[in-house]
Amino acid sequence: MQTLEPPDTHFLSAAVGWLELGNAHEAKGELEKISPTLGEHPDVLEVRWLVHAQEKNWNDGLAIARTLVATAPDRASGWLHQAYAIRRASDGGLQAAWDALVPAFKMFPREATIPYNLSCYACQMGQLDEARLWLDRAIHVSTKERIKIMALSDADLEPLWNEIREL
Repeated sequence: MQTLEPPDTHFLSAAVGWLELGNAHEAKGELEKISPTLGEHPDVLEVRWLVHAQEKNWNDGLAIARTLVATAPDRASGWLHQAYAIRRASDGGLQAAWDALVPAFKMFPREATIPYNLSCYACQMGQLDEARLWLDRAIHVSTKERIKIMALSDADLEPLWNEIREL
C-alpha cells in the first residue's frame, strides 16, 4: 500500500478539520486535492466516509465503506461504517446491517462498538433478549459506566433504558 506523505497528508488533515467545523463541502474540496493514486488509501476512505455520513448520503457512504472493508479488512471502522450505512441506505435496513456486522465481532472481539451496535440493531428489531446479550458483551469489552452513559443517550436502546439505569 502506498504511503500518505505531504502534501497529501496536509490535504487529508485539512479535510478532517473542515469536517470538525461541520463543512463537508470544503472537506470534499480538500480530498479532491489528494493524489488520485491514493484514492483508495484506507485513511482517505475513512474521511470520505465521514463526509458522506455528515451529508447523510448513505448510498455513497456505503460504497466507500465497502471499499474500505475490501482494502483494509483489518480495520474495525470499515465494518462499523459499512453496517451503519447499510442500515440507512435505500436498499438496506436493520437486518442487513445486523448481517453485515455480526462477522466483525469474531474478527474484533476487543472493539466495544461492534457488540454495542449489534445491541442497538437487535433492540430496534424487537429482539430484546438478544439486545441484552450484546449490550452485556459491550460492557465486558469496555466499562459498565461508559456503555451505560452511551446507552442512556441512545434512542435505539430506549426500550431497555429502565434496565440500563439499574446497571
